[in-house]
Amino acid sequence: MAGLHHDHGVRFGLPDLRERLLGPLRAHRFGHGEFEATGGSDAEADVLAAIRERAGEVHERLVHDHEVFAVEFVGSTGGGKTKLIEELLERAPADERVGAVVGDVAGEDDATRLREYGIPVENINTGKECHLDPDGVDSALSAFDLDALDTLYVENVGNMVCPADFPLGTSLRVLVVSTTEGGDVVGKHPLLVQAADAAIVNKIDLAEAVGTDLDRVRGDIHEVAPEIPVFETNARAGTGVDALAAFLDARRESHTGHTHQ
Repeated sequence: MAGLHHDHGVRFGLPDLRERLLGPLRAHRFGHGEFEATGGSDAEADVLAAIRERAGEVHERLVHDHEVFAVEFVGSTGGGKTKLIEELLERAPADERVGAVVGDVAGEDDATRLREYGIPVENINTGKECHLDPDGVDSALSAFDLDALDTLYVENVGNMVCPADFPLGTSLRVLVVSTTEGGDVVGKHPLLVQAADAAIVNKIDLAEAVGTDLDRVRGDIHEVAPEIPVFETNARAGTGVDALAAFLDARRESHTGHTHQ
């Protein structure tokens, strides 16, 4: 493992090793045509295949049966996921019908915040579990009239490790990292970065104050997942959120064919 270390700690500069570690997780994305199995035959592969199958069923129900554009936000506690969703709600067109599923280990503080926007919100407390799973999301969907929804935001439990193995069946998975987590946050959690369809670097206004090198964060994302778009935001001030909203609108159209004015 010595080849993975340099002055900044663990990094992933060996393409063959990165491919071996991260390749299977590409199958965890749930855009169209991305339900391929990893082909493993051991117990772990069977479990992962079962999770993907359940997520595929959720995806079919949401996106294909009811044409709901579903976006998962995943990242650490305190990274700004809820605030980013709030900012997107502030910018939502009047005719866009939005709902949310919020996962937390305990409590419903984030769900309460989103309910203040007048949208239907289901809260899931996972207890000892550090992630949402497709079964939980599927159960939560029973509380919604899916035919009356255009967009569903799914806020996962705050964690940078556990959610990587649990796709939820959404249209997109958006990773949120914060500058307050340090400049090495991406290098420490490559699997979740690889399993995302887009990345947000939030709290860019605090980078200098907390000593985080934004160039390193950008470089690590590009190294681990060079194909995903990256947005830099200060959600509290709304900085960068318009670009994120435009990206989601474009992806919505490609997934559902629907646009909002």
